[in-house]
Amino acid sequence: MITAGGTALVVGLAALGAGGAAYASATGTTAVGTFDYDLRGAAVKVPVGCFLTHSIDGSGKHISRQLAGVDCAGLAATFTNFCNWRIDFSYADTDNRTYKVSRGKTHAECKANPLRHNTAQTLPKYGKACARFYVNGKLRAVQCHFITK
Repeated sequence: MITAGGTALVVGLAALGAGGAAYASATGTTAVGTFDYDLRGAAVKVPVGCFLTHSIDGSGKHISRQLAGVDCAGLAATFTNFCNWRIDFSYADTDNRTYKVSRGKTHAECKANPLRHNTAQTLPKYGKACARFYVNGKLRAVQCHFITK
């Protein structure tokens, strides 16, 4: 079963036959706090109103689809572009020890709605899968889903 550790959550479960594994999906969202960063000598301000959303689909320890992206609403949607951004996916066991990180590419170009997909995979352990959003090398938001039996 996959469950979210974010502020918003959508979970769907459907059995795949009698005694079969359960298919699960979860989507969680967490706010990206306001921050400033330097872009080639110019100050860039990210206002309140942006959110990191992380979606995951799978069954047991198998992840069939995973994506994470940042969207902004209101004035933030009009004025926000993220430069030098990346999204990492990390995986931790039930003791909260990170055992794998899929580091995303750092994108030098500026983008209003960063998005990253990750490949299908089977995790060796139950625990949690997290999306981590970085701008200019600094962690700005994290959203996790717990993956349990």
